[in-house]
Amino acid sequence: MHHDAKPRRQYRQVADQILSLIATQGLAPGARLPSERDLAELLSVSRPSLREALIALEVEGRVDIRMGSGIYVGASLLPESGGIGLDSEGPLEILQARAIIESAIAEEAARHVTPALLQRLDDNLHEMGQALDDRGRAIVLDGQFHIAVAGGVGNGVLSNFTAEIYEKRLSPFFVQFSTRFEGPRTWRLALAEHGAIRDAIADGDAPAAREAMRHHLTESQRRFTESFLVEGILGA
Repeated sequence: MHHDAKPRRQYRQVADQILSLIATQGLAPGARLPSERDLAELLSVSRPSLREALIALEVEGRVDIRMGSGIYVGASLLPESGGIGLDSEGPLEILQARAIIESAIAEEAARHVTPALLQRLDDNLHEMGQALDDRGRAIVLDGQFHIAVAGGVGNGVLSNFTAEIYEKRLSPFFVQFSTRFEGPRTWRLALAEHGAIRDAIADGDAPAAREAMRHHLTESQRRFTESFLVEGILGA
């Protein structure tokens, strides 16, 4: 069966609903939108889906999210040529895929643990502990940790896959999304989760390594959806 068009990604569908709301209410640039809670109820969508859609629209200049104030109609209601693309993967979709696949990779790495792998992971954890205040450095080290775990399996396809999917974290959409919540506190949590993954691999405990990786990437999703807007500011 051949399909000419892919279904639109969920965050894009929600973004379209927000744009329709702006149009039907005749809201001009600078006009304030309903609170996040009210928008979610009005559109009958989940808060994570709404937040992802709002960030996509913010990257495109169509909404303006002002911390401590609210959500406003942006200066550009027309799609920008430099937009994120209608079919770009959303951050939550990427993290969900990583949780499924990298859990299996960690499980396999625990079955092939070597002193060299543990040394790479320990060196990485040490460097990460010194980079909690340096977002750019922390992101690089975060990626290197996940790539090192995959490298422990000894399968080039898995190593390349891990590197490629991690690179999506550097897209304008993902960067805008993550700047809303990342900081020393979240990097400290991620470092502790990496430590638990390392310990399970060091023990050669495949099920524990799988669960530690799944926990880490599931927590990453939760931090995105719960922390990116401060409690009480946008009806969060």
